[in-house]
Amino acid sequence: MNERRPGTSLSLHESVRAELLRRIESGIYPPGAPIPSTGVLTVEFGVSQITVTRALRDLQTTGVLVSFTGKGKYVKKQAPVLRRLDAVSPAIGTTNVQLLSITRERISDPAMHLFEPPREAMLCVRKVVFAHDVPVMYDATYLSSNVEDGIIEEFGEHFVTTALKRHSIDVLNTDIIIDAAPATGKVGEVFGIPIGYPVLRRSYKCATSDTEITLFGVVQAPFDQLACSVSIPSKRRRRLSRRASRRSLA
Repeated sequence: MNERRPGTSLSLHESVRAELLRRIESGIYPPGAPIPSTGVLTVEFGVSQITVTRALRDLQTTGVLVSFTGKGKYVKKQAPVLRRLDAVSPAIGTTNVQLLSITRERISDPAMHLFEPPREAMLCVRKVVFAHDVPVMYDATYLSSNVEDGIIEEFGEHFVTTALKRHSIDVLNTDIIIDAAPATGKVGEVFGIPIGYPVLRRSYKCATSDTEITLFGVVQAPFDQLACSVSIPSKRRRRLSRRASRRSLA
C-alpha cells in the first residue's frame, strides 16, 4: 500500500526520494559523501524504515547512489574513468589496484570464446581498480601459469601488463570485444549494484613479446563509471608511418 502525504500526489517513499535527490543536486550531499543511515533518515522524515529503504533503493538503481558493504551508501561520483581501447591499463594516473585473488582456473565466460582461449586451467588474477577511492573497474586477467614467481608477486601492486613490462615483456597486439552484460556475483558486490544491473564488459586478448605468454581478460564496470576511446590513424598517416619504418631499416 502506497501511503501519501496530505496535499501531495507523491507516495511517502517518492517524497523521501525527491528530497534526498534535491539535497544531492544542491550539493548538501556532494559526490562521494555518505548518505545518513536508514535509522537516521527514518527519524528525520517520520516514516517507516521500509519507506526509507525503498527511496534509497530507487536512487541506487538509477545510479545516483552507490553502496559499499559494511560502510553504507554514498553519492556516486559521475565522472567516468577513460580507457584507451588499445591499452590494458587506465589512461589516468590517479588509480590504484586492489588484488582480490590469484587462482588457477579455466576460462568459462562465453564472451571469450571468440578468442579461442586454451582449454586448460590458467593463472587468473582478479582485481578491483579504484579512482579517487571509488571502485571503477573489476578485472579478471588470465595468463599462462608458468609465469615466474617474481612477476606474479608484482601483480598485487601493478596491472598485469605493467608487471610484465617491468620484466621486458611487452604487449604487441590487443583484440577487444565490447558488449553489455548483467551484473552478477562479485561484480554486483564491488559496485553496490543490483544483480542484473547492466554493466559495460570489455573482453580482450593481448599477444606479448614472449610467445609463451598471451593475456585473456574481462573488464566490467557500470556504464556511468567507465568510458572507452579509440584512435584510428588516417590512410595518409599509416603510409607515412610505413615509409618512416622502411627508412629506419635501410
